[in-house]
Amino acid sequence: MFRSMWMTMAFGAGVGLAAGAHAEGMNGVPPAKQALVQRVLDKMGLESVGLQMLQAPVADMLRQSRVVVQSRVPADKQDATMKDITAEATKFVEQETPGLRTSTRAIVQSSVAPLLAQKFSEDELKQLAGILESPVLAKFESVVPEMKKAVGENVAKANAAQIQPKMTELQNRVGLKLRAAVGQ
Repeated sequence: MFRSMWMTMAFGAGVGLAAGAHAEGMNGVPPAKQALVQRVLDKMGLESVGLQMLQAPVADMLRQSRVVVQSRVPADKQDATMKDITAEATKFVEQETPGLRTSTRAIVQSSVAPLLAQKFSEDELKQLAGILESPVLAKFESVVPEMKKAVGENVAKANAAQIQPKMTELQNRVGLKLRAAVGQ
């Protein structure tokens, strides 16, 4: 309870500070330019940065937990243990997401919006907004995962014969070191 109260107070303070910085940082910026800055920000997806920062260590923790569970928990308890751990992690992310989104939004408004207003002219912001709102860019971005997959698959095919035996040797060496470290 104390932790969630602290998080609420910290997020609230962060929002208040960021809102004040936003007002101060955008002073003197014409409303038309502010609107262009907002159009650009709306397309940049910066609000997801905070969520990604929260989710990445949680995902790492789940991967590490899975390794521990598979190696140290009796087989008949592994699924239930991972289900319980995953539920805890999901609950944590769900509880922290709203405050983190609010804080991230405020930080974007207080730090990135003034930077865009300072570094770009109105004409440049119009061009940038046009590029970011372009259907061609949206189509291109929708194809990027497919392109990455194609490259990944072809890199794997082209290099598997060379790398796989070395990877197996590395796994064996690491396995030997781990067994030696735990005394087996």
